[in-house]
Amino acid sequence: MARKKNLPPARQKPMLDAWFENAGITQEEEITDTLEKNYLPYAMSVIISRALPEIDGFKPSHRKLLYTMYKMGLLNGTRTKSANVVGQTMRLNPHGDQAIYETMVRLTRANECLLHPYVDSKGNFGKHYSRDMAFAASRYTEVRLAPICETLFSEIDKETVDFVPNYDNTMLEPTLLPATFPSILVNANMGIAVSMASNICPFNLAELCETCIALIQNPEHDLLSTLKGPDFPSGGFLLYDEEELRKVYDTGRGSLRLRAKWNYDKSAGCIEVTEIPYTTTLEAIKDKITELSKAGKLREVTYARDEIDVTGFRLAIDIKRNTDPEKLMQKLFRLTPLQDSFGCNFNILIGNTPKVMGIREILQEWTAFRQECVKRRVSFDLNKKKEKLHLLLGLKKILLDLDKAISIIRETAKETQVIQNLMDGFALDEIQAEYVAEIKLRHLNREYILTKISDVDTLRNEIQDMEDILARPERIQKIIIKELKDTAKKYGQPRKTLFYYTTEADELPIEEDTPDYPVHLFLTKEGYFKKITPLSLRMSGEQKLKEGDCIIHQSEATNKTELLFFTNLAQVYKIRVSAFEDGKASLLGDYIPVKLGFEEDEKIIGMIATTDYSGKVLFIFENGKISKIPLSAYQTKTNRKKLTAAFSDKSPVLTMLFLKQEADIFLRSNANKAILFRSELITEKSTRSSQGVQIMTLRPKQQIISAELPTSERLPSLEKYRVQNIPAIGKAAKNLEEANQLPLI
Repeated sequence: MARKKNLPPARQKPMLDAWFENAGITQEEEITDTLEKNYLPYAMSVIISRALPEIDGFKPSHRKLLYTMYKMGLLNGTRTKSANVVGQTMRLNPHGDQAIYETMVRLTRANECLLHPYVDSKGNFGKHYSRDMAFAASRYTEVRLAPICETLFSEIDKETVDFVPNYDNTMLEPTLLPATFPSILVNANMGIAVSMASNICPFNLAELCETCIALIQNPEHDLLSTLKGPDFPSGGFLLYDEEELRKVYDTGRGSLRLRAKWNYDKSAGCIEVTEIPYTTTLEAIKDKITELSKAGKLREVTYARDEIDVTGFRLAIDIKRNTDPEKLMQKLFRLTPLQDSFGCNFNILIGNTPKVMGIREILQEWTAFRQECVKRRVSFDLNKKKEKLHLLLGLKKILLDLDKAISIIRETAKETQVIQNLMDGFALDEIQAEYVAEIKLRHLNREYILTKISDVDTLRNEIQDMEDILARPERIQKIIIKELKDTAKKYGQPRKTLFYYTTEADELPIEEDTPDYPVHLFLTKEGYFKKITPLSLRMSGEQKLKEGDCIIHQSEATNKTELLFFTNLAQVYKIRVSAFEDGKASLLGDYIPVKLGFEEDEKIIGMIATTDYSGKVLFIFENGKISKIPLSAYQTKTNRKKLTAAFSDKSPVLTMLFLKQEADIFLRSNANKAILFRSELITEKSTRSSQGVQIMTLRPKQQIISAELPTSERLPSLEKYRVQNIPAIGKAAKNLEEANQLPLI
């Protein structure tokens, strides 16, 4: 009804009729057509115009904001309220004021997000390392451009980059900023687009400029010799891994490990953390420490508190008396964000096309971009000097007869004829004649004109020099190198992130603060596991099992023993006994497939309990082969929960046997054949996925149906099946009891 009142009466009825006529009508359309018309343009806009940085190091939102501040005169002027900048930026950036202000916050010195901030700020802008430390409203804070922005705008008015209309076509804005250093790699830059993302780590300005110079002079330069590694504004340590660094430098992808900087205050009995990884926050660290303390996994820590003040970051962790701070910090590095990873993904827009590049390729692209900027700047200056020379040559002509020039101007009847008369009198073109005509009367003297035209020879030399620059690429390279050296000298600063070289002690697993006591372990055929203390086992009755289930493994161990569950999908799951609650014989126990997250149709074929990974594992395959793998092949330095390719999957596995020492093995096939042999005959394999050696010779459709380690009591009755060499066909097994033997796991 509101629309009806606002419409002219003559238009109301036809529009309503059309609306009712089409109401409820749906039109079928291919989903691919819908995506092409609606989603793909949106995705392209996000990738090209929002989320990914370009070769100058900026996203469109950053560039629009900084250019607005430059046009406001904030490069050399005094600070202004942030709200003023936000309002002016909205002329270029079609977003809300809060989004623009948050963009500005991350560019400020006070936020400490960038290694070289672009905005000099005053007021509360929050902190990058704090999740809860909010920034003040834009009406309270003040900003201006930082001095380093001079490298971004010093030549922007010399047609070094292209300009395009803004979103409402009322003004022009630059497509790129002509930075005189590789800003794309100096400050961290993260963006999430559609189906792709970008995460660029920062590098030290001086090191980067030195590397870029070396790369210009020698394209085969070893980057790691000058560009030591990333340098984060939050400081801390980078765990040095040359192989991973080279991977990042070559491909633009990889993961770098960062670690907090700390010291121990013995008098206060606390650990002081002064620098944390760039990828985490103070609150995330405190929350994790609190969570672990409540779970009983950090008994050494009594309290963690925030002591940030005007001097900078400080996190204090109070610890119990007699606690070794070194061991505690190794534990904290493993369990909390005090050690974190930075995932590198150098995805940059090159010619409006996203491209993942390594450091070498990025610097080569930036050098090509910078060469074009220098060419355009020199061409601009060259044209200006040619125009000036052209005017001075015209002025030189009137020096021959000043009286004639004055006479022509004085005796011309109409003002519009002065230019033409001067052109005719001195053989000038229109531009030269216009320039002469505009000279003040007081300057029409020999001294002024001689002073002016004295620059002719200088201009000619400068023009010749500029033309030589444009004709010789090596001279352009020298200009770029000089600018890089000047930038590094003026704005370079010492590294904030130092290197930490890991040792074997850093890679050792954490010693859990869990009680150790003897236990009995039980595993059933259906996959139920029980951990029962000796006292509870003595006081209990029969083991409770599901109907049709039976116990296939029973052993004595301790609470700190490690368990390995092998499955039919050639995978092994690792878990500590301490991860299970103490049980009773009257309970079914923990269902392992659910506890460890088995895949569909994945079943247990065996379990091994170990503390030192000694012994060997035999995998018996239905095709008559056996693979002998040392248990140490499954030992890992890190606390990995799952290992794939635990053994060969070329043939179905029947079962597995664990040998602490060499022993006799009894096999039986469905062809009613059996063999007894020593395990020494099986060659040990160093590769887990080995298919093993042939033990029993089988015909088509024949397979192994049972395998066991005979007891000393049973061994004499099986001696008649013993073989000294493998593979062997075996002897006929006539005893039905032997045929029904269950494999012992």
